[in-house]
Formats: sequence, structure tokens, C-alpha cells
Amino acid sequence: MTERLRLGLNNGRISATLILLPPALILFTLFVMLPLGESFYYSFFNWNGYGVPTDFVGLQNYQRIADHSVFHVAVGNTVKIVAVSLFLQMPLALLLALLIYRKTPTNAFFRLVFFLPYILAEVAAGLIWSFVFDGNYGVSASLAQSLGTEPFFILADRDWAFVAVMTVIVWKYFGFHMMIYIAALQGVPEDLVEAARIEGAKRPQIVRYVLVPQIKPAIIVSAFFAIIGALQVFDLIIPLTNGGPSNQTHTIVTYLYTFGLTRLNIGFGSAVGVILFIVAITVAVFYQRFFMKRGQS
Repeated sequence: MTERLRLGLNNGRISATLILLPPALILFTLFVMLPLGESFYYSFFNWNGYGVPTDFVGLQNYQRIADHSVFHVAVGNTVKIVAVSLFLQMPLALLLALLIYRKTPTNAFFRLVFFLPYILAEVAAGLIWSFVFDGNYGVSASLAQSLGTEPFFILADRDWAFVAVMTVIVWKYFGFHMMIYIAALQGVPEDLVEAARIEGAKRPQIVRYVLVPQIKPAIIVSAFFAIIGALQVFDLIIPLTNGGPSNQTHTIVTYLYTFGLTRLNIGFGSAVGVILFIVAITVAVFYQRFFMKRGQS
């Protein structure tokens, strides 16, 4: 009877796989693998997107990218976003999660308030903050007027524009990581916390030796989302600065959009996309191998 049941379950799994796998493979091929293959092919051409690419240039697009100073700025900015996401955004999210993870009406209200920025569309958030930073009409203009100082155009300042961008990124996405931590903290057995408290542990010690180790898998997953998300930042920067001033706030994706798509240099943009894909896959594989597996062990 047990052997018959096992055979039935195996047959059910095989049937489900045969039914569900082909549609998923077709969609993955059409919307992921095929565009990636085309991008790789187009990256060897000087092509404006119209007609069939014929001007084969080999690795010339990749050489242009390597020699382009704005691309170096874009890579540096992307690395800065990764660092800010890991070392400022995530700790802030964890701190707030530790303060409001318990199920009370007050904490539920604060959870909603802190999570609202993440719900807001990226373009809308960028437009809102572009008004906040506007030196003529925005909140910064009102603040400067109340203090009796000259208006400061932070988004037009080469030194401060990207600081403003990173501030908006932290504000926009910390709520997402906070909710991951809250969900993990609510799954920590209360007996562990109570036992530590009986043993004389103070609140900081409970957090350090009980709560944080218990939610380590959630922190690892959160860090993965932060890194991959930082590599894809686009929608916030375009309405905020559009890569300016003087191309100082570009990320890799906005660089691709500005110097590839908007200038109808599709071959060049495809080369940037291939580089971004290789970087993202490398990061994902490395992270999966060396961090996620350790977090599960």
C-alpha cells in the first residue's frame, strides 16, 4: 500500500511538471533568454535600432564603454548605492523593526507609515523629492527663506546631487527591508527571549545574542535584495536628476538609457546591458554560493 502510494505521488509530480514546466520555459525563453541573446548579438554592431544591423564593429562598443569616463562615474555611483544600502539602509530598517515588531495597534500604525514610501511608485517618489529639493519653489526654498539664506539648488550641485539621490533611495526602500525583519522577528520563539531575560540578559544583549542570530537568514536575503536592487536603480534618478548635473548621478542603468536608448545607439546600449547582466549574474551566483548556503546551515 505504501509503495503504491509512493508511485502515485511520483506520477503526480511528473504530471504536474509536464503540465506546468513548458509554459514557464516558453515565457522565460521569449522574455528573458531571447532578448539577452539579441542584446549580445547587437552589441557587436554600430546600430541605431532601425532595419537589420550590418555595421559590424566587433568589440569596439565594449572598448568605448571602458574608455568612457561617465561609465566609470556610473559604476562608482552604483557601488556607492550598494554600500549605502548595506551599511545604512539595512541597519536603519533592522533598528526600526526591533522597535515595532511586536503586535500592537501603535506598532501597526508605525509599520504602515514606514512602509508607505515603498508602496509609492518610483517615478512619483522621484517627482515628489525633486519638488522638495527645488531651490525656487520647493521645501528647501521655503526653508532657506525662513532662515534668511540664499536658496540652495542641491540637485544642481555636483557634490551634493548624488547625496540627495542616495537619501531618497534609503527613504524609499528601507520599509521593504524593515518588513522582512519584522516578519522574521515575529517568528522568533518567545521562550528564547524569556529565557534570556530570566538569565539576566539586558535588552541589547537579547538583541545581539538571541534576536539577530535567529533572523540571520532574513538578513542574508535582505542583503541580496539590496545588492540586486542597487544594480537596477533607474526610475528614481530619471525624474530627480536625469543623470545630471554634468553626468554625475548616473548609475549603470541610467547610463545605458541615456547613452544607448535615447541617442539611438542600440549597439552601444546593448553592450552596456550585457555587462550589467554579467555583473548581476556573477553577484547572484557568488552570493548564493558563499552566503545563502551558509545562512541555511
